Amino acid sequence: MTTTTTTHCPCGSGRDLATCCGPLIGGAPAPTAEALMRSRYTAFTLGNLDYIDGTHASDMDEPFDRAQGQAMIDEFQWRGLEIVRHKDGGPTDQTGEVEFIARFRSGGQKGIHHERATFKRENGRWVYVDGEINPKAATVVRENKVGRNDPCPCGSGKKYKKCHGA
Repeated sequence: MTTTTTTHCPCGSGRDLATCCGPLIGGAPAPTAEALMRSRYTAFTLGNLDYIDGTHASDMDEPFDRAQGQAMIDEFQWRGLEIVRHKDGGPTDQTGEVEFIARFRSGGQKGIHHERATFKRENGRWVYVDGEINPKAATVVRENKVGRNDPCPCGSGKKYKKCHGA
């Protein structure tokens, strides 16, 4: 009787590593920006700095800091990945954005890395461009429309249609 061992993928997809991020880390192209993001997280959990470095855009402002990456591997115990949202980054897109929260423990303390990362296609493959750490939520502006029979917002006491709505 043969037994096979399966390992759940650290990216949180619920799939096995061998059918999720494993092939991407092994060299297969990521089909989406989100898939690349998940595989980069998994590479951090596995300590694979070559993959992290190899998935950076060639025209990044600052080159990948391997010492900093190694420090993150050595000091952090990655505890989970949550994709907050994604914009574009599909199989036919050229650019994409993925907002994520990566949970970790370091020195006995819990922490999070919250980032809105941007991606693009370079030579047909998704690559990481840059990211905004601790992005602010988009502000929703609501405009209250004044009805014709509502009191005028100027405070005159008249109906809007008889005051400023005329």
